[in-house]
Amino acid sequence: MNRLTTFITATLGVALAISAAPARAQDTATLTVTFEGIKTQKGAVMFVLSAGEAAYDGKAPPAGQAILPATAASVSQTFAGLAPGRYGIKSFHDLDGDGKMGSNPFGMPTEPFAFSNNAPASMGPPGWGAASVEVKAGDNTHVITID
Repeated sequence: MNRLTTFITATLGVALAISAAPARAQDTATLTVTFEGIKTQKGAVMFVLSAGEAAYDGKAPPAGQAILPATAASVSQTFAGLAPGRYGIKSFHDLDGDGKMGSNPFGMPTEPFAFSNNAPASMGPPGWGAASVEVKAGDNTHVITID
């Protein structure tokens, strides 16, 4: 497996019980993440929401995560009760339903993947600075093209 496949698979391999990081009621944010451009409407889009660089690098638990059935050209998930701040998203479209990002014998991903800010991957995943987005108190939206 190459660095990118290992990075995404390891980060998405955590338990799916976490829904959002706690925050004080007066300072909370809501983030709606939409994945668009889904060409193959089967399987699921799997993703994690990281509330800091350590979580983005897989060294701390994610702030949230979801598995969204890929039943349309776009799918969305909303996270409520987030603390305002910078967040990063790593995702892949699990076409075959095995819960893992597929790779070829050379470790290159064979299933679509994407990061927040539509940050490009080059010889590995984009860094926190390229992929993180600002989430402010109140309602926020972020759109990611995955296929």
